[in-house]
Amino acid sequence: MKAFTRRKFLYSTLLGGLASPWLGRGPAIAQEAAAGIYEGVSGDEIVLGTSAAFSGPSRGLGIELYRGAQAWFAQVNEQGGIRGRRITLKLYDDGYQPVPSVQNTMELLLRDQVFALFGYVGTPTVTRVLPILKKFQEENVYMFFPFTGAQPQREPPYGEFAFNLRASYREETAGLVENFLGIGRRRIAVFYQADAYGRSGWAGVREALGAHGEQIVGEATYSRGAQFSGAMREQVEILGRANPDAVICIGAYGACAAFLRDAIDLGLEVPIANLSFVGSENLLQLITDSVGNSERYSRYLVNSQVVPSYEDESIPVVREYGELMQRYNPKVPEPLFQPDYVPFEKSFVSLEGFVNARIMAEILDRLGDSPTRSRLEEAVFSVSDFDLGIGEPVSFSEQRRQGMQGLYYTVVDQGRFVPLDDWQSRFG
Repeated sequence: MKAFTRRKFLYSTLLGGLASPWLGRGPAIAQEAAAGIYEGVSGDEIVLGTSAAFSGPSRGLGIELYRGAQAWFAQVNEQGGIRGRRITLKLYDDGYQPVPSVQNTMELLLRDQVFALFGYVGTPTVTRVLPILKKFQEENVYMFFPFTGAQPQREPPYGEFAFNLRASYREETAGLVENFLGIGRRRIAVFYQADAYGRSGWAGVREALGAHGEQIVGEATYSRGAQFSGAMREQVEILGRANPDAVICIGAYGACAAFLRDAIDLGLEVPIANLSFVGSENLLQLITDSVGNSERYSRYLVNSQVVPSYEDESIPVVREYGELMQRYNPKVPEPLFQPDYVPFEKSFVSLEGFVNARIMAEILDRLGDSPTRSRLEEAVFSVSDFDLGIGEPVSFSEQRRQGMQGLYYTVVDQGRFVPLDDWQSRFG
């Protein structure tokens, strides 16, 4: 099939099932693509596309991830960009919902003609976008560094279309299980979001426990989009009957904060762990704003992270992150700006966005003076033992599409997340 005809068919097929302004524009878009102007690069700009949660109960994740990334890109652009081209992020809000994420992705690829996808948020959204990337494989469309540790973008049939920087949920859950078992807390229950994200984390806990001859002693779910104002009493009671030694939560900050609140109020006083996706600062703020003195609740909280503490300025990338966040104080552009949301000066999510942007800029620079999508894989695979300043070298290859494996554990001390150095003394 000739390139123009194939693209026209592909784009018309993808657009056919969407209620969007692109219906009827398939032929025109195909002509633009056939003319070779669809790669998101001009003489002075490289455009990356993002669909993320900038509204709704998980908005803090999209906002903070963007702010961290933009802090690095702002400096790159101020210094002349990537070989004379500034990096521009084209942003759309999906509210952490799959259907808007799919529609946004189609607009990014067909109308905005972005160079690559970057900084998506969430498993339920990413898993719905991955089939689109497979459809666009001849156009060399890739997703870079989504804020999710799930497996679908790490394994067939879609793993070849995405690059990850962060550790996976399997690695995070395995680390939590190992540490709990190491201090004798063997009865582990799971509280999780009833979707692809929650099941991915649930599967990780189950696999890690199974390797030690253990099994999940109790499980309870909630629906995506649940807010802190909702009750989690039923879920707490379900898990309480299992008499767990610890609970691992796989969810977003609103629901997980509500679960923590209700668990402690109902007497389930055991360690309650969260994965990095939860948005630690957002979770703690909800608890603090609700009860004032959060010490009673945060005493039982332990969160896994995929970046080190932003308080540890002995780490070069952390020091640089702090300086640039203060210098640029990035804000989400209109009309995505949320006037009632108060950004955090520093957070684990924005630090992750910062390191994502730093390695993204490095990859773009390795494309040389004439960047094309067709050479993206080659540029990524050239990154080997790259010093990101984070204390762990970053490497990619055809067999390794995840750049880092580092895990960090944090607890709350005097209203701040600090590294957990001794599990036995804290939770033993």
